[in-house]
Amino acid sequence: GQTPKQGITCAAPRNIPFNTKLQIETLGTRIVQDRLALKYNHRIDIYFSNHKEALKFGKKKLKVVIMKE
Repeated sequence: GQTPKQGITCAAPRNIPFNTKLQIETLGTRIVQDRLALKYNHRIDIYFSNHKEALKFGKKKLKVVIMKE
């Protein structure tokens, strides 16, 4: 329902509610604004505004903490 924004948007598994804030190691805070396919239920996808930046960032295992309001 929302337009993704670099530095804000991430996609998460279905067990993490929309608008949940996640603290991601080296990246800071991101907000769950999208969902992943069920087969990727163990990941978080970070939104980048272009493909080149996404490729540069690559795949990483980072610590993620669900922020409490």
